[in-house]
Amino acid sequence: MTSSLKEKNSKIHKKLKNKTILVTGGAGSIGSVLVEELLKYPIKAVRVLDVDEHALFKLKRKLNNSKLRLLLGSILDKERLEMAGNNVDIIFHLAAIKNIEISEFNPMETVDCNINGTINLIKMTMRNHPELFLNISTDKAVDSSTLYGATKLLGERMASWAGIHIPNTKFATIRFGNVMESRGNVFEIWEEETFKKKSLSITHPDMERYFFHTNEAVEFILECIPLIKAGEIFVPKMKSYKIKDLAKKYSNKFKIIGLRKGEKIREMLLTNDELKYAISKKNMWIIRNK
Repeated sequence: MTSSLKEKNSKIHKKLKNKTILVTGGAGSIGSVLVEELLKYPIKAVRVLDVDEHALFKLKRKLNNSKLRLLLGSILDKERLEMAGNNVDIIFHLAAIKNIEISEFNPMETVDCNINGTINLIKMTMRNHPELFLNISTDKAVDSSTLYGATKLLGERMASWAGIHIPNTKFATIRFGNVMESRGNVFEIWEEETFKKKSLSITHPDMERYFFHTNEAVEFILECIPLIKAGEIFVPKMKSYKIKDLAKKYSNKFKIIGLRKGEKIREMLLTNDELKYAISKKNMWIIRNK
C-alpha cells in the first residue's frame, strides 16, 4: 500500500470512528454495498432506512452484524425520519425513484420522493445537527432532459444551499454516471433477453454512457468524506462506453427500439460552465459551491 493510500484510508478511518450513520435507500444496489463497507470500519452503528422489506431481510441475512440497524420506512414519513436521524453523526442520502420511464409516468410520486423527501431530510438535519450529509446524484442532472434528472438537479441545488446556510453540518453531493450492477439497468434487461434467446434491445446505435462498478462507486463515496467542506459536488472521472459495444459482449444480435422520452445520445458529467471553475484532481472534479 502506498503512503498516499495509507493516508487516505487513515483520514476515512478517523472520520468514521465511533460514528452512528444513517443510509437512506441503504438496501438498494449501491446502498447495500456501502453499508457492507462501512461495517468494516470501527463505527458505532449504521442505520439502513428503506421501503423495501425484502431487501432489508436479504441485507440482514447477508451481513448479520450487531452494528446493523434495519429501519423500514420512507423519507416521506417525517416522524419515521426523525426517529431514524436521532443522534446520527453522518447521513448518506441514496433513496430515490430512479427509473426514467416509471418516473415520467408517475411525476407526482417522483417529485414527492426525490424533492420533498430530500427537503424532509435537510429539515431533519437542521434539527439534529449531524456532522456530515452526503447526497448521491446522477449525470442525468446535467442539462436535465428527464423528470428524474430535473429532480436530482434540484437535490444538488438544495444540498449546495444547505452547505452554505446550515453551519452545524457539512453538506456535499456526489454525481455519478451509471453503475453496472445497479438494479433495473440495461444489463439486467440484456441478461433476460439473452436467457430467452431474444435480440438485445438498444435504444440508439450511437448511444454512449458513463459506467463503473458498484465497488468503485462505494470507494469513491468514502474517499470524498474527508474532502467535504461546504456544498461541493464531487464528480468521478468515469469512462464512457458505447452501448452497442457493451451489448456485443452478450450477443451480436440486437434491435434498435428508439430513444425514450427525454433520453440523450450522450450524457455529460459536468456542464461547460461547471468545467470552467471545477478543480481537477487525478480521479475527480470538485465543483466548489459558488
